[in-house]
Amino acid sequence: MNRRRPTLLAAFTLTAAATLTLSACGGASGSKGKAEADDKVASADTGTRKSPSPSASASAAAERPKIELPSDLTYTFEWAKTGDREKDAVLADREQSIKAVDLAIAHQDPLDKAYLYFYEGEAAAQTQKYIEAYVKAEARTIGAYRYYGEVVDVSDADSASLVYCEDQSKGYDMYLKPKRIDKTAVTRNSYVLYSTRLSKNDKGAWVVEELTSQRGSAKCQP
Repeated sequence: MNRRRPTLLAAFTLTAAATLTLSACGGASGSKGKAEADDKVASADTGTRKSPSPSASASAAAERPKIELPSDLTYTFEWAKTGDREKDAVLADREQSIKAVDLAIAHQDPLDKAYLYFYEGEAAAQTQKYIEAYVKAEARTIGAYRYYGEVVDVSDADSASLVYCEDQSKGYDMYLKPKRIDKTAVTRNSYVLYSTRLSKNDKGAWVVEELTSQRGSAKCQP
């Protein structure tokens, strides 16, 4: 997720390779960390690992965590099929990794197994901090999120990058005690550009290693 929300914890900022931004719409009461990042992901190091066999890939697909989110969370992925097996696998796994972070937030568990399956290294460490902020605030995400403008590149058998936009204009934070939805005005900061670097792990899944974001990017405006 690891991504969004501007009003939850204004003081919460993230650094290093995985930069995440809290809360849905930027602007209103105290925009949270408008992470400045390059629009493109730096190329990943070329590894020597071999691609898994078809049987290993099928097994990995069966091992992926089941993600069942609350009914008040919805997603629209306007990501077109490319016809390339690996590129489409990157897009499919990224969809699941995005949802897995919201699942951890819904569970109020910074060590939820589903997101840990899809994140490694700096991205995993920063995502854990992001989830912990929600747990500390006793809040979770609700609403509708839209993803579009994707550019995916597979540089070799186990390295890829994905750049895409997120529309947070209908996504919000909900505080649990007492129950209250924090709705913010829609501004240009409601639209966020993400750059990710991914690698294929030994289970055949595309996992996030680095994630940066740029809130209010001109490339994502409606």
